[in-house]
Amino acid sequence: MQAIAETIFNPLYIIIAAFLGLQILRQSKGRKKFVLFGGMTLILVIGDAFHVLPRVYAHHTVGIENLVVPLGLGTLIASITMTIFYLILYQFWRIHYNIEGRRNLSVVIYVLSAVRIGLCFLPQNQWFIADAPVIWGIYRNIPFAIMGGMIAWIFYKRTREANDYIFKNAHIAIIFSYLFYIPVVLWAGQIPIIGALMLPKTVMYVWIVYMGYKAIQSETVKSSQTVNT
Repeated sequence: MQAIAETIFNPLYIIIAAFLGLQILRQSKGRKKFVLFGGMTLILVIGDAFHVLPRVYAHHTVGIENLVVPLGLGTLIASITMTIFYLILYQFWRIHYNIEGRRNLSVVIYVLSAVRIGLCFLPQNQWFIADAPVIWGIYRNIPFAIMGGMIAWIFYKRTREANDYIFKNAHIAIIFSYLFYIPVVLWAGQIPIIGALMLPKTVMYVWIVYMGYKAIQSETVKSSQTVNT
């Protein structure tokens, strides 16, 4: 059942997210925040493609247990691109809401992302073996979880202050992406079915991307109405 679900879901996710990202870039017309958002989406898609497409291949050929190295490499790449995704989302937040200053916040976000990526590259992660140590999955995800919590909080706070209906649920999508992801890190090695939680986690990412698509649509309509008047 999990193999069938991933076979249908994963390619569909890649196609939909890539389409939305390309549409955002196409309609950005040089607006920096949407260039960032579209680029952020495509980085996520490319990184996840290295992770999810080999899983589809493995399910229908040699099996997950016999494709350890490509899957490990894909997980490493996806771990890095997920971090970059949230780092760019933070920059989008600053531009979208005209945030000035807040240097300390930026320093913390960038340091957490650098620590997370640095931890991902350490050999102790043993990406290319079947039973990689869970403890290193915990270590590398501590700064990632703190970073995600901070970004969820600033989106929650600012969307309320700005009465922004488009991104008002961004914090929910961010929080649930982590709630679905953390059990996979902790227990998927012992209970493989828990890995299925990566599917709703991915839905949360698509939801965030769709918010960006709705935002550019809304601003384009408003801009058109201003020109016509």
